[in-house]
Amino acid sequence: MRRNIVHPGADELIYEIRQIVGVGKALEKMGVEITWENIGDPVQKGEKIAPFIKDIVLRLVQSDQSWAYTATQGYEKTRNYLAEKVNERGGTKITPDDILFFNGLGDAVAKIFGFMRREARILGPSPAYSTYSSAEAAHSGYEHLTYELNPYNGWMPDLQDIENKVKYNDSIAGILLINPDNPTGAVYNKEIIKKIVEICEKYDTILICDETYAHVNYSGSGSIHLSECIGDKVCGMALRSISKELPWPGSRCGWIEVFNRKNDHVFDRYIKSLVDAKMLEVCSTTLPQMAIPEIYSSPYFLDHLKNRNEKYKKKAKLAVSILKDIPGIHVVEPGGGFFLTVVFKEGVLRDRMKLEIKNIKASEYIHGLLQNATNDRRFVLNLLASTGICVVPLSSFCCNRDGFRITLLEEDMEKFESTFRKVADAINSYLNSI
Repeated sequence: MRRNIVHPGADELIYEIRQIVGVGKALEKMGVEITWENIGDPVQKGEKIAPFIKDIVLRLVQSDQSWAYTATQGYEKTRNYLAEKVNERGGTKITPDDILFFNGLGDAVAKIFGFMRREARILGPSPAYSTYSSAEAAHSGYEHLTYELNPYNGWMPDLQDIENKVKYNDSIAGILLINPDNPTGAVYNKEIIKKIVEICEKYDTILICDETYAHVNYSGSGSIHLSECIGDKVCGMALRSISKELPWPGSRCGWIEVFNRKNDHVFDRYIKSLVDAKMLEVCSTTLPQMAIPEIYSSPYFLDHLKNRNEKYKKKAKLAVSILKDIPGIHVVEPGGGFFLTVVFKEGVLRDRMKLEIKNIKASEYIHGLLQNATNDRRFVLNLLASTGICVVPLSSFCCNRDGFRITLLEEDMEKFESTFRKVADAINSYLNSI
């Protein structure tokens, strides 16, 4: 072409969580039975939608309004309801005009970075959730900037690392926090969040907090929202969704809650640009927005959350009990979300390590993928070809540590335990293969 039409950040759009599916599908055709533990979709892993949620949605489908456009920022009754819920918590107050709906948080993240000046960088956690790291890197054209989450301190953020990077890099315009975190399952308390707020205030940056898993929290500390910690000085936004807590991932329904918008005219103009961009699309999907107030206010909803959290806590404890004593790895019991992250201790992985792969075609296929692969990806590919268990290498989460992320979603507890025992056996076999 006479003009290069490729965006300079195109090579940064990497989503290993789904890209590894291609490898798994190829192995399936070779006769390998795949156990998909790579992506956080509870429905695909067998969770049944609660009858009260289905009843609400079925009734709303009968309303002609659910088939129509809604307001650009979102269904007005829902925005009123959500603003009231934020204000009931105490902390920073918002109005319905501080809420903006998107077609899922993937859409929100694309807009957040797509309408930010290219020179403005957002500092995010490492391990990083791929949607953020790819979007931020693609928007800037450079590698995603990260701060350290320490597995030997419960995956807590290194606050000194955050402050040093913000202090000495004036291109950083904001800090990203994911709470509960994906992929580690760490849950941050008010003290940690407030310390990050203090850094934002000191260096005049915004704070973005992903609260996708806010109500998938079995840490014992309860759900902590940004609105309870951000105060009245720092500009910021919380990202929320119904994908995981109902669960309804296919709804593609997420929203942002904006805090202290009027404190800074630049931030105010930036938020207006997000609203203007949404206006060009007319609006986000109406039906799931209409369902939110009715589902959240249902007398069954709190028990629904409680029962799911108890289920995930039980699974997390069982998984950790199976893995924790394996020499050469470190595992932290998650307190929220659907995932558990295993870290290989520094220096234990070697590129000559391997697992027995009985399927000859699968063995030959995987061998071709191992060239120049990171050490943890080599393990993940060996695990996939030998056992059929599909997990995601930690190095694909903008992380310098070797490890992998696995889900806690399998509803069949017998299969759940069997999967983790197979993983444990595979780790032992791999580490002792040379």
